[in-house]
Amino acid sequence: MIKDLEVQDVLFPECPVRNIIARVGDKWSLLVLHTLCNREANMRFSALRKSLPDISQKVLSVTLRHLEEDGMVQRFAFPEVPPRVEYAITQRGLSFMHACRPMIDWAFANFADIIESRKRHS
Repeated sequence: MIKDLEVQDVLFPECPVRNIIARVGDKWSLLVLHTLCNREANMRFSALRKSLPDISQKVLSVTLRHLEEDGMVQRFAFPEVPPRVEYAITQRGLSFMHACRPMIDWAFANFADIIESRKRHS
């Protein structure tokens, strides 16, 4: 069962940092946004799934729904047979990814050293 990603903090229920980071700080949200951000066109669900081969269909569906609820992803449903659904990153999603870009760049720049450090400590 996939738990709801909304923060239920008794002491700080209105804390934007806790609420938003809990929602996008899961295993998949940043990767989905990163994938959509690096595409020039909308992506179909199946293309997103192929881009993230280790995500299950259910988890991708839930992740996309949460990102859509937060206004970071837009869903386009076409009345065709078979149904066609596409996703695109929104301006809010792009601004979030712009804020995350230094962290992503840092991860790429430091990945090899961190892996070596982990090997020395295992």
